[in-house]
Amino acid sequence: MKPTATIYTSAFCPVCGMVKSFLDSLEIPYKEVNIDMNPIAMIQLITRARRLSVPQTNINGKLISGFNPEKIMQALND
Repeated sequence: MKPTATIYTSAFCPVCGMVKSFLDSLEIPYKEVNIDMNPIAMIQLITRARRLSVPQTNINGKLISGFNPEKIMQALND
């Protein structure tokens, strides 16, 4: 089963770009949700993560804060 990934991002977030580049290097497709002008996505992120910080990466239901290659790899392999 192929992993599904969603990255909650903001336009001015350099760390968001690091997560996207990392997933691109692994050829993992992802959906990007920019919360800047999307209040519904922002509320969903706050509800799920209990904080408003980006990037938040959801891989197969596991939420990973920031750029954490080890946790990303672990979630991809679960």
